[in-house]
Amino acid sequence: MIRLLAIGLFSIFVAGSAGIAQGAAGTLPSWVNNVGARLQPKASRTVSVNTYGAKADGISNSTHSIQRAIDECSKRGGGIVTFDKGSYVTGALFLKDNVNLRIDSGVTLLGSQDDADYPRLPTRVAGIEMTWPAALINVNNVRNARLSGGGTIDGRGQKWWDKYWSLRKEYDARGLRWAADYDAERVRLMVVWRSSDVTIEDLNLKRSGFWTVQVVYSDHVTVNGVKISDNSGPSTDGVDIDSSSYVLVEHCDIDNNDDDICLKSGRDSDGLRVNRPTEYVVIKDNLIRRGGGVVSFGSETSGGIRHVVALDNQGIGTKEGIRFKSAKTRGGYVRDVLVRGLKLENVPLPFTFTLNWNPSYSYAVIPVGMKDIPPYWTVLSTPVLPVERGFCDFNNIRIENASVAAATRIFTVAGLPEKPIANVTFANVTAQGESAGSIEYASDWRMENVHLRTSYGDTLKVTNSRGVEFLSSHGNEAPLRRRNLIE
Repeated sequence: MIRLLAIGLFSIFVAGSAGIAQGAAGTLPSWVNNVGARLQPKASRTVSVNTYGAKADGISNSTHSIQRAIDECSKRGGGIVTFDKGSYVTGALFLKDNVNLRIDSGVTLLGSQDDADYPRLPTRVAGIEMTWPAALINVNNVRNARLSGGGTIDGRGQKWWDKYWSLRKEYDARGLRWAADYDAERVRLMVVWRSSDVTIEDLNLKRSGFWTVQVVYSDHVTVNGVKISDNSGPSTDGVDIDSSSYVLVEHCDIDNNDDDICLKSGRDSDGLRVNRPTEYVVIKDNLIRRGGGVVSFGSETSGGIRHVVALDNQGIGTKEGIRFKSAKTRGGYVRDVLVRGLKLENVPLPFTFTLNWNPSYSYAVIPVGMKDIPPYWTVLSTPVLPVERGFCDFNNIRIENASVAAATRIFTVAGLPEKPIANVTFANVTAQGESAGSIEYASDWRMENVHLRTSYGDTLKVTNSRGVEFLSSHGNEAPLRRRNLIE
């Protein structure tokens, strides 16, 4: 049986709360004070890349000159690496301990178009460990580093976008959609790998070949005041926090073609092997424009995602708002999440939850008879057994003090028959959209002071769910009544 709630305008309320924000209203867990970089390079000595031969002509390849300046600065005990104004072509650069790479306003780094300028290194890409081209900016095994200055890093990613779409056309026809992202080997703009106390601030990042900023296996990282733009290519995520801890993302302006700020922790068998969570993350005061999700959780959830606070973020024209996604082979969990002070405008799908995301990408099946299979294809296609181990646990999530305007479908929620999405609270939410949407395979959901207005005058459809209680009305003056929605 399907239970329907409220036509047009309705209010929903249930007493009680769950999740990270239990206790006094407005309180936050104490760990939020410990996120982000704990220190920054202090040495004031400066090293100019131009003294090492870097040319600001936008043509000459200055990779080696810039790297020599970085290396020399670190050897001297650290300091600031500077650039004369102009444009510098460079391949992969590797930041070092105690160095502030200062790219001032009027300085642009242009990503080299030569594949040889990006050496292949061990890394993690889209949830699995493999060898992959280095990023344009690499912060690998570094302690205490900073990138700043107000200038621009332009990956010039069109080359890799075209490569990907050409490969997709071939791979889709062969049933290999899931392999294209790995085989295309697109260059990321910036990777923080196995590092601590790293600050990335006040930079303009654009046209990344793949993900823009990936923070992986790292801790105490701050991404502050970064503007990401001109990322119209595929998979140009904004900031990806990947099996990392104590990360702060604040005051960023992000416009791209995929997830804007995303939390990840590994894919399927390889992610379960690594088993490293993303945890203790604060995301606050960010402005999100185009992209796949204002804040996304997953789809790589194998190592778990927990202890996340997202405060006062705004989405304008983003495809989705708060996005929880996993697949039936991912495993792991997403729990202990607080989203507070969210504002969404012209975001078609403000609240989405799915445990069976994008099957053609999520489930790797190698066609019978294929030979010369890359090792990472075998990793991707390794089954997760028993089957139940592959179900991700979405649990203990609270979204409060949110306003939504001009949505298409307010709720899009689909758990699994074997794994309902459990213990989710919405409190003090006002949302206006064309349709209320639906909730399927959920348990123990709480709605506190939730007001929805739909232009279609339709109803919120709740099916195959247990323990979902509402105090609902068909208008402000109608009497409230409690309803327990159980399939």
